[in-house]
Amino acid sequence: MSSKKNEIPALLVALVCTAALTWGCFLLLRISLRVGDGILTRDRSTDTLAEVSEESPRSALVERQSPGGQVFFTQNLTPEKQAATEALRAGNDGEAVRLLEASLQQNPNDPEARIYLNNARVLQETGYSSELNSLIDAILVSVPITSDPNGSLEILRGVAQAQEEANAAGGRLLFIWIADDENDPAIAEEIANFAVEADFIKGVVGHYASDVTLTAAPIYEEGRVVAISPVSTSVRLSNYGDYIFRTVPSDFVAARALANYLLETVQQRRAAVFFNSESAYSQSLMSEFSSALSLGGGQVVSLVDLSDSGFSAAASLEEATQKGAEALVLLPNTGRLDESLQLVQLAQGRFTLLAGDDVYTSKTLEVGGQAADGMVVAVPWHILAHEGSGFVSASRQLWRGDVNWRTVTAYDATRALVQAFSREGTSPSREQVQQALRSPTFQADGATEAVQFLPSGDRNMGIQLVRVQPGFRSGLAFEFVPINAR
Repeated sequence: MSSKKNEIPALLVALVCTAALTWGCFLLLRISLRVGDGILTRDRSTDTLAEVSEESPRSALVERQSPGGQVFFTQNLTPEKQAATEALRAGNDGEAVRLLEASLQQNPNDPEARIYLNNARVLQETGYSSELNSLIDAILVSVPITSDPNGSLEILRGVAQAQEEANAAGGRLLFIWIADDENDPAIAEEIANFAVEADFIKGVVGHYASDVTLTAAPIYEEGRVVAISPVSTSVRLSNYGDYIFRTVPSDFVAARALANYLLETVQQRRAAVFFNSESAYSQSLMSEFSSALSLGGGQVVSLVDLSDSGFSAAASLEEATQKGAEALVLLPNTGRLDESLQLVQLAQGRFTLLAGDDVYTSKTLEVGGQAADGMVVAVPWHILAHEGSGFVSASRQLWRGDVNWRTVTAYDATRALVQAFSREGTSPSREQVQQALRSPTFQADGATEAVQFLPSGDRNMGIQLVRVQPGFRSGLAFEFVPINAR
């Protein structure tokens, strides 16, 4: 998909430019709740609100970001949630609060509704005060809603929970913008430019795919806006710049955990590795695993590109068998998960199965089924390894179910920003936020362990290996269980 930068109308650019003014910041927050429906914009010449006809062209960027004026997730949409977005666009914050509370009674597992509810409460509490900028801190969360709605919901649950806890604690309030980058680098560039130009946004949680984060990173770096990815693991992000962070371990850590498991626990040395050459994440994990296996005395006997037009699961397994592979190491990105599951189905227990974190999905359990039994996957966190923690208890109460590692790393990213904002006193500058995160003494309370960053911007955190085995916690016949769970 090509960039849509040239489609952004001058009026939207004028809106963003006025955000440097405190009163302008508030009007942009309020107007943006409505401009998503093409109703209002700012008249650049008079600095007043002006009506826009329904036929007027609307920026694709405006339709991709919202703090409450539009619904991104239509599955299980309640009438109350739909009405609440209309109330927010109309400026009726109290009615929006009532409607969103009613919607969450019916669907408590909806993070979009909870973020909009928290935002509506912020607007209700602050009113139309010209001192809005001294009362709130705003962040933008960029997720691939269109291409990966489930992964996006997982991330938004972490952000929503951190926002709710931060605002309940008193002091400065946290305001969240949701953006859909579709896992498309060109769209991510637009969103990153918007975040840079909108002075009221103090930090970004995102993006998802490593390719997307790597594309947006130079914009954040040049614009001096902190961006913390909860999911991107490519080693290319390490030491990328002063404003780029992540709350997930890099592929360097995950690859060594998988290689060590194969070499030391399973005591096998010959592996067939499957990856996607079109994905920075997949390439990174493949390279790191291959190096770790070789350093440990193992060997990659077959390296297969899942994006190759001539890829055949059957032929690839035959080649792996002929070359003496003992293990299949599946390192696809989400876009090549189907090809990896074909391999799992055809392997039928003939090989040890190892996989990267993009294989950690309910689809793997559902489609892989019995054939996936015993597969070991490297992830940053698993709920069963942290039973009894305060976060697990709170998350289950809030979402009425278990959360996974993407929710945790997104929660930790948001908590890190909240800590960097320092909830006492006036609003920090973007540079002060970055300086706080870069401090050697920085520490934020994360879900189950402290959030601390290495000088590279990476999270100081280990890896959890999980195994597919029979069980019903997932609602299916199989589940992921930590290898070292007690």
